Amino acid sequence: MEQRTLLALMVFSSLIVLAETNDQKPAVEIYSLHVDCKVTSRFAHTVITSRIVNRANESREATFEVELPKTAFITNFSMSIDGQVYPGIIKEKAAAQDKYDSAVSQGQSAGLVKITDRKLEQFHVSVSIAAASKVTFELTYEELLKRQLGKYELLIKVRPKQLVKHFQIDVHIFEPQGIQFLETDSTFMTNELTEALTKEQNETKAHILFKPTLDQQKKNSELDETLLNGDFVVRYDVKREATAGDIQIVNGYFVHYFAPQEMPVFPKNVIFVIDRSGSMTGRKIEQTRDALLKILQDLRQEDHFSFITFNHKVVEWKSSLLPATEENVASAAALVQALTARGGTDISGALLAAVGVLEKAEGLPERSVSMIILLTDGQPTSGERNVEVIQENVQKAINGKYALFCLGFGFDVSYKFLEKMALSNGGIARRIYENADAALQLQGFYQEVATPILMQIEMQYPENSIEGLTKNNFKLFFEGSEIIVSGKISNELDLLPVEIKAQSHTSNLTLKEEANVKEKEQVFQNQKYIFGNFIERLWAYLNIQQLLEKVISAQEEDQKALEAQALDLSLRYSFVTPLTSMVVTKPQQQEELANKPTESDNEKPSNLPAGVAAGVRGMRPADRLRSELQTASNRKMFSTVSRFRDALRAPPIANEHPQLLLQLPRQNERICLNIDKRAQTSVPLLSDPEQGLTVTGKLGDGINHFVQFDINYVNPPVQIHVYTHAILVSHNNKNNWMSWTTSNSSTIQGLKVSVEKERSVTASLPDTVTVKISLVRFPDDFLGLYFLNTDRFSDKVTGVLGQFYSKAQFESNSNNDQRAVERLLRVSGSEHKVSRLYKKDYRLESASDPVSCWSIDLTP
Repeated sequence: MEQRTLLALMVFSSLIVLAETNDQKPAVEIYSLHVDCKVTSRFAHTVITSRIVNRANESREATFEVELPKTAFITNFSMSIDGQVYPGIIKEKAAAQDKYDSAVSQGQSAGLVKITDRKLEQFHVSVSIAAASKVTFELTYEELLKRQLGKYELLIKVRPKQLVKHFQIDVHIFEPQGIQFLETDSTFMTNELTEALTKEQNETKAHILFKPTLDQQKKNSELDETLLNGDFVVRYDVKREATAGDIQIVNGYFVHYFAPQEMPVFPKNVIFVIDRSGSMTGRKIEQTRDALLKILQDLRQEDHFSFITFNHKVVEWKSSLLPATEENVASAAALVQALTARGGTDISGALLAAVGVLEKAEGLPERSVSMIILLTDGQPTSGERNVEVIQENVQKAINGKYALFCLGFGFDVSYKFLEKMALSNGGIARRIYENADAALQLQGFYQEVATPILMQIEMQYPENSIEGLTKNNFKLFFEGSEIIVSGKISNELDLLPVEIKAQSHTSNLTLKEEANVKEKEQVFQNQKYIFGNFIERLWAYLNIQQLLEKVISAQEEDQKALEAQALDLSLRYSFVTPLTSMVVTKPQQQEELANKPTESDNEKPSNLPAGVAAGVRGMRPADRLRSELQTASNRKMFSTVSRFRDALRAPPIANEHPQLLLQLPRQNERICLNIDKRAQTSVPLLSDPEQGLTVTGKLGDGINHFVQFDINYVNPPVQIHVYTHAILVSHNNKNNWMSWTTSNSSTIQGLKVSVEKERSVTASLPDTVTVKISLVRFPDDFLGLYFLNTDRFSDKVTGVLGQFYSKAQFESNSNNDQRAVERLLRVSGSEHKVSRLYKKDYRLESASDPVSCWSIDLTP
């Protein structure tokens, strides 16, 4: 029987190797692993070569995994087994997919590439190798490094999981402008490993070599465990002298880099449009608050700002923009700290309100930049819900006057919807991942757009001498970034002139430069760092990226022409893009596909009744319409597909509330908990001795929900009894009744108990978990319990509910399938089969916005 051993190489390059064997030394061994990265004028060409031997006396299966940047395009892959080479062939995606779909329907693998992280996607292929055989994997990808906050960054995530005899990372950098600074960083470096790192650098070139020996890789001399586990980072920037940027030319193709420095910053007029709907409850609203408080401190005194918060209601903080004075910033901070989440999601109303505030703003600086920054975690469920109508109305209202930046928090949001809306209005979209550093992601995005120094930039070149010019008009330029334009010189020119027109804070600028073509081409002659016609490949890469971006916001009749251009370039230059596929043929003629995933691929499926989404569920939103058109063979079928499309816009349906709802700590998962217990019996929900907190609950008579919660604190010694008719606070034998009919609060030795009229009661104590209970009046009166700041729970927390905060873990899913409907959950040593359901959220004021959760039934 064939044994299976898992080996993985991950490169972002990220290097991962896993081996499942009974011996200390892996039977399937990576004896050589080489990452060779050549960065020439920002364009990176990376080749990963892994050589593996099967030392077992029987066949074993090896899995090769490479994590690469989402912005990179795979250009080549091959595997060589005992002298036989199996290359990857790049084809048009539609043609390759037709053949592959039939293989998938027969139960074969579902593709080689998937998104694994906010920066990474993973290439994955496995192959069986015979006893004593060797296999060599080689993967090549290319990317254009993006300058952010004044630097370029190359990240290599190193995690081999075993010792590698010949382990080597080479990074070669050649920047004709000159290297301004160069640094390396690592999260796993020790004194011994530092000796394996060398760096050579002169004016324009650098070589970084990391080549640890087996002994240097070991955690200690006795165990064969590797130290290589973490990030290896190279950061650098280039020198800039010419005011009009730097032009580089190779074989008739040019690239123009423009990144002016030390220019005055435009004052900003910024409106933050913040989603406070029920789905933002918990960690997301907490992280949003943390980020906004930091962002407020980063506002410049000359900036003007305001806030609009929204759920099913849109609330303007102030009727006009305010200058970012110390007093106004402090007032806004108080608003941010009081943000709570409940209700539906009226994205349309909030954005139109933001445009209205900018339209009527008075007293703003004459030369300033106006922008709207939207943060939302869901799809529109209140007000206008048709996303196409929303996009059209917002674009019409903005009318090119303001920039719109859209941030999508998590995977319940439609990234496609936000991306089109942002790109159509001079901005960009970004997904914020629900990780521990979500607040830092939000702050990082703001820093990128916080310092506009130019607007209305036009990069002009001689029209009769340049072909295939990439984007050369830009609405805004932010300090620390870079504008890149590329094209083909069609006529023989001695000099390539360029003229840049732009608006700065103080004046209108015109910058001119002339590049001597022969002198520029001489720079790249006989350089060992150069890989082929790299500027031509850079031009093709940039063209494809920009064409695909145009497709998103283009009219339907223009999309096919843009896609055809992008497809032609992808095939001509052998790039795996969203329009092409790499067909990998393995031994026994088995074929697998490597497709380029998009950000929308990682989203959760639409939540429709069974059968409605058949044939379209699981498909990337960007491809959904195209697929419908291809498969609709007649008008009747097209009408049916149209009805499916309309159904996809409908909000999810949920008919009942859960008894208890919680967000698993450090996991992007919610649990809906139902307790099988007779009514009137006290349920020990949670106890944390280190927090000095105990919570019990009672189920109602005749309804399957809680009607009473008892909260007990040790210090101060306070008992809070929450009923559906009132709240009783007891301390030192004194009772204080609080009514649901009015908003009021009481503080006892730092413990604050606050009642929000007919909505909720909150118990908060410094450095302690916050307890919150919602009151639901319809159809039956009941109470819903949840907690905030759950990272403050100790490892000793117990109870029917408490155990989930310390001892709950989902069984790892090797396929990382976020569309799964059933999973296995381990809690306190027990295993529970859980199912994904959609429930009403008792944390909401309105029941119009259901929540996805894993449902579990427990008997205390």
